[in-house]
Order: sequence, then structure tokens, then C-alpha cells
Amino acid sequence: MGAEASEETPAWVNGGVTSDTSPATPANVNGGIEEGHGPGRRFRGSALRPTRRGPRKPPPQPVPTPSMPPFDRAPVWRRGEHAAEPARAAYAERVQIDVFTLFPHWFDWFRGQRHVANAFALGSRLECVDYRAHTPLSAGQVDDTPFGGGAGMVLRVDVVEAALRARYGDDPVAVRERRRVVALTPGGRVLDDAYVSELAREERLTLLCGRYEGFDERIVEHFCSDQLSIGRYVLAGGELAAMVVCDAVLRKLPGALGHEESAHEESFSAALDGAPEYPHYTRPAEWRGWKVPDVLLSGHHARIREWRAQQSRARAQRAGSSPGERAQQSGRASLP
Repeated sequence: MGAEASEETPAWVNGGVTSDTSPATPANVNGGIEEGHGPGRRFRGSALRPTRRGPRKPPPQPVPTPSMPPFDRAPVWRRGEHAAEPARAAYAERVQIDVFTLFPHWFDWFRGQRHVANAFALGSRLECVDYRAHTPLSAGQVDDTPFGGGAGMVLRVDVVEAALRARYGDDPVAVRERRRVVALTPGGRVLDDAYVSELAREERLTLLCGRYEGFDERIVEHFCSDQLSIGRYVLAGGELAAMVVCDAVLRKLPGALGHEESAHEESFSAALDGAPEYPHYTRPAEWRGWKVPDVLLSGHHARIREWRAQQSRARAQRAGSSPGERAQQSGRASLP
């Protein structure tokens, strides 16, 4: 018992006798009781006991039976696991978006969104060009009164041309031949999921924000490839519409949302035939007597998919149009 232990085999003593310890693991004294250390064991005084290694394993969960209520947890299921989106691979890996505006600083907060930051980290970019910084007119003038009379001011064609030339170093008429140039106007093609997917396949995109009474029509006719509207209503300018377009386009790019399935099966997508998305529920399974549908707690993936498809179609009917009608609307050509 008094013999020295080698470095390979330290001495351990039971029955109330303390152990020899290596210099790397000195004994600690706690309340007058020595505590020795060794590989896989710890003892205080004469009490020898093994040390538990690793986290405690959770107890096994019971398997639900017909006599047991469903577990109060969401089933393990990933949206879109039953099918891949064929067109997703066609989206651009990154997109370069230029926004021409009178208020470039408005887009500073927009860049802070997580999916936008993710897209930027993967190579996309969003830059703003100030019309006033390139106007050929004095005192930063960018607009003028309309010919024929009427209220409001109209964004001038020479001002927009100067800004486009400064940005791209070419005639704006030629610029639209190599990149998508979109005028944001209330009377343009209405933005929907199909249009967003179309824009998300472009590697270069230019958005022109109007202001006041809008654009001189020659801007739209000769400089733009598209006219886009986010709805049949009027805003004071195109900046909010530009943010809507940028948000919708960037979130479709690979890696922007973190999970590829996130943008696959959502409202108005091809996976749902252009219909609204189905209802979602999470914990708790019951709240104030409002219960989650039993099928969602069943873990039966085929029945869950069938239920969700039915709910999606029902929402489309309540909205006043069928999925087929929505598909026809999404395929309409751009307005001239």
C-alpha cells in the first residue's frame, strides 16, 4: 500500500486510505475530506463510486396507442420533402440589383433583413443610384410640369437618361438589351409568384422608382423592358414597390432562406398550383378549447399532404378564383 505507483499505473486505495495522484491531478481538500481523481472514478474518503461520463440519456418515449391521446408535439416532417421544385435550379445564383431613386437612404434598413444579408453574403448586391446626383439641371431639379396642363410634376426623361448613362456608360436604349430594366408603375404587369420567379432568373436587374405624377412616358417606352405594379393602387413613389420586388426576388435565390424547402411550398407557388398556402399550427396542441386538427398530429405524411392540398384549394375558392384561373393570370404577357 505504501509502494510508489508508476506513471502508467497510479495507485488507488480502497477502504478509507487515500490515493496517490499524479502532479497533473492533485487531490483537493473539501471540508477536511480528501478527494482523489483517477480515470473514470472519484471518491471521497472511503466511498468509491464511478464517475458518470457524457450527458444523461433521456428516458425512452412511449409509443402512442389507440387508447392514448396524441403527443403534444409537432410531427417530424419537412415541407417539400416529397418533391423537389424543378424550376429552382434555374434561379440565378446571385443577382445584381440597381435601384434608381430620389431617396437612396431609405434602403439602408432594408439591407439588414436576414435573408437579404444571406443573399449578399452569397454574392448578390443591391445598390442605389440617386437621380439628383446626375441631373443635368441646376439646383438638383429632376421633374417638371406636364404638357397639356394638370396637377403634379413629372420625372424628366433627360434626368433619367443622365443617371442611366452615368451608371452603365452607355445609351439607355442599348442598356435594356443586356439587362432587365423595370419601371415601377401602378398600371404595369401585376407582380405575382410567377413574375417573381421570372425576375429571380435574371442575373442583372434595374428598378426605376417614379415619384410625383410618375415618369415621362418616353422613359417607359424607350428605356424599359418591363412595367411592374405591386397592386392596383397608388403610392407616393416607387421606393416601397422596389423593396417589395427586391424582397420577393432575393428570398428565392439559393441559400437566402437557409433551407431550400422554405420557398418551395408557399402561397401561390407552382407546388400549390398557384393557390394560397394551407393553414399552419404549432404547440400547444390545444388552447382555450381550440384544437389542432388530428391529422397533423398523426405523423401520417400522405394524409397530411392530402389534407394540406384540400385546405389550399378551399382557400383559393374562398378567395374567388380557382388554381387554374390563377395560373392563367400568372401567365399574362407584360403590358406594352
